[in-house]
Amino acid sequence: MDFGDEEDDVTLETIEDFEEMVGKHQAIIASSSYWGEQNFPVDNLNIIWRHGSLPLVFWSPWDKPYEEDHGPDKFSLTEILSGKWDAYIDKWADAARDFGHPMIVVFGVEMNGTWFPWSGAYYGGAQWDPEVKNWKGPETFRKAYRYIVDRVRARGASNIKWMFHTNNYPYPYEVWNSAAAYYPGSDYVDWLGLSVYGQQYRDEPNPDIPSLVDWPYEEMSRLDPNKPIMIAEWATGEFPLATAPPSAIRKPAWIKQGLELFRTRYPRIKAAVYWHERWQNADGSYSNLRVNSSVESLQAYREGVAHPDWLGDLILRAIPKK
Repeated sequence: MDFGDEEDDVTLETIEDFEEMVGKHQAIIASSSYWGEQNFPVDNLNIIWRHGSLPLVFWSPWDKPYEEDHGPDKFSLTEILSGKWDAYIDKWADAARDFGHPMIVVFGVEMNGTWFPWSGAYYGGAQWDPEVKNWKGPETFRKAYRYIVDRVRARGASNIKWMFHTNNYPYPYEVWNSAAAYYPGSDYVDWLGLSVYGQQYRDEPNPDIPSLVDWPYEEMSRLDPNKPIMIAEWATGEFPLATAPPSAIRKPAWIKQGLELFRTRYPRIKAAVYWHERWQNADGSYSNLRVNSSVESLQAYREGVAHPDWLGDLILRAIPKK
């Protein structure tokens, strides 16, 4: 849901308005925790949990003003690995532990694209490291991910499930930038996540769901045979017929296709979180990703999520203590 520029302005009113609009309670609600804020968003998570939803937190090592398409800032992966931010990590972990309820956390979302400063492209990219038999850029991210998870677990925050979350296709589209090169290992991952976006600009095509998901789904499935997969972000823009390419799938049909195929074509997909926002692109234009960008799009979403396979309420299973 549109929780503001920093994705952390969580309010009960926003949640209830969205649910009334789409006709379904939300099992999972996503928000962000940027390192530049230097806090743990306990108030946000309490709102979400008391509403009966599972918090999904994008924990991003990103400094203000949170602009995309630039290299590392003061929260660089190398600074994290050097121990410079240990006090903040520990403070965040302690607060997560004290929150006490289940939550899913993503560290460093979409690391296989160049828009965020933790991208492997900024840490040596395709340079090969013979000692670890991996490319330097992805290996730096993988080390930082493990470092974060180890440190948070050491503080007793066992209520966190960790998600490894990539963009569906890497950018640049190179072998060194593959999901496997970044994967920290199954001991560090509970969920596998994908971002799946359709048309962002008025003059580009809107690919169908199979072309956006088939190959990335197989790539993620190969990382681990059992981990559940989440479409952790998915959305497409809506543009006037006069400006959209003739080949573009219209947004209502795209939404309908997604909500059908996620549950029928891809058996390991267990959740999907729509990115309901009016998004500003790098060129200053806007893409209306919201589910209610038109009456027809909203109707497609309402009808899709009304299927009983899409559960609006949480099913939490207790894990026996060892």
